[in-house]
Amino acid sequence: MQNQLSEKQELMESLYEGSLPHVERGEIVKGKVISIKNDGVIVDIGYKFEGNIPLSEFSEEELKNLKENDEIEVFIEKIDDSNGVISLSKDRADKIRGWETLISASEKGTPVEVKVVSKTKGGVLTSFHGIQGFIPASLLEIRKPKNLDEYVGKTFKVKIEKIEAPRNLYGSWRNLKASLILSRKAYLEEEKEILKKETLKKIKEGARIKGIVKNITNYGVFIDLGGLDGFLHISDISWGKVKHPSHFFEVGKEYEFIVLKFESENDRITLGYKQKRPDPWENIDKKYRAGMKVRGKVINIAEYGIFVEIEEGVEGLLHVSELDWLTPKHPTYYADIDDWIDVKILEIDKEKRKMSLSLRQLKPKPWDIVAHKYKVGDKITGRIKTLTDFGIFVRLPEGVDGLVHISDISWTKHIEHPSQMFKRGQKIEAVILNLNPEKEKLSLGIKQLTDDPWKKEIPEKFRVGEAYNAKIIKKTEHGLFVELEGEVEGLIYNSEIDKNKSLKEGDEVRVLLIKIDPEKRKIGLSMKKVEESEEQET
Repeated sequence: MQNQLSEKQELMESLYEGSLPHVERGEIVKGKVISIKNDGVIVDIGYKFEGNIPLSEFSEEELKNLKENDEIEVFIEKIDDSNGVISLSKDRADKIRGWETLISASEKGTPVEVKVVSKTKGGVLTSFHGIQGFIPASLLEIRKPKNLDEYVGKTFKVKIEKIEAPRNLYGSWRNLKASLILSRKAYLEEEKEILKKETLKKIKEGARIKGIVKNITNYGVFIDLGGLDGFLHISDISWGKVKHPSHFFEVGKEYEFIVLKFESENDRITLGYKQKRPDPWENIDKKYRAGMKVRGKVINIAEYGIFVEIEEGVEGLLHVSELDWLTPKHPTYYADIDDWIDVKILEIDKEKRKMSLSLRQLKPKPWDIVAHKYKVGDKITGRIKTLTDFGIFVRLPEGVDGLVHISDISWTKHIEHPSQMFKRGQKIEAVILNLNPEKEKLSLGIKQLTDDPWKKEIPEKFRVGEAYNAKIIKKTEHGLFVELEGEVEGLIYNSEIDKNKSLKEGDEVRVLLIKIDPEKRKIGLSMKKVEESEEQET
């Protein structure tokens, strides 16, 4: 009975084992994840017992996404039926598949995608299915890169430069010797050549083509057109002035350009950007005319004026002389960069691409205001702007200047220079004597604020034959000029000066009035005759 049971059990085990798939050490098979534990991942490959794969063979990302019933490839490293143990390795399976892919890619010349994991001396280290590769710095780019740190963590397509795979992928990997040298440069050059052929089909003068900005310099922009580079000179960026190309373009961004010239013998391509739009100066006379009021943006301010952009490519100069009707202040007083201002077009020179503008001509002309506001005989108030040998310039509130001639300062005093009585900035009153807005001339008088004393007051007060007190104010070759009773000036003739007295400016003397001429506004005096007159009276 016991023997029969034993024979039956052996038969059952034989039938069970016969139903299992045939697996051997050194094979790659597919397995199903049964569970994920702290010490490993339990995988069923359809054998009598399950295998355990260490967690260290999975990346954090793989473990995060791994779940029960997932199917994965594993390598059978060892089968121990007596102890019921089967050793599996996901890492070995990944690397075998990786080497197989690399060997095939090397034979066919196809690229593979690798991830840069770190920087090392002379290049960067990569990972492909857990297989470490090396890209020398000289094979990273078409031009040698400057900073290798920028490549770490990025994924690139590469060509296989040199490969030394394990001799027996499925056998023992003890004392394994393998190496993998990769080249991104070879892949880029190959892609560039493909792109170049496609780009050349599109390149012809006048064609529109898109490209990505590679580099920006002071003199222009280098554009990647796809396998070919084009150059955009700063003069072809805009119809207007360009301070720097970076104001228009950004590295890494795509823009559309016009092919201006293509030299097929050296693949040199000259591009244009402003040519996408018509030259605004071509029909400038149809859009703008002298006398027109326009609005523009301030793009530059110089000592001599303000540059205003009327539209892209059309700029005009607002000269300092056209800023204000009054003496203009510095241009920065009237506008700042990027301000929008209204101006009047004075002149357009299509050939020289120049436009003259005016700000003041949009304002009322001060002389027109004065012409409507004042008339001859009106009294005005202003401040002294300038003192000269011949008179005083007075600035009216409206901004125009009038001249008070030195002869119109006083009825009674001889004035050598206006500074004897006035100073710059002083506020004064005057009377309009003459007004000519067309010639921008205004004559003023100060003495005319009062009646002419020579008509009545002086002739009545000062009579021939009478003696008066006088103060010497000036010595000349004609005699002594004196101030008579502090009111009017007179002249003591040389022949009438008492030579016995030592006289100087400021001295007080007694004089006799011997002549008065109201029309010529002159008074003649004598020192000698006053003494004779007073002696006779005594």
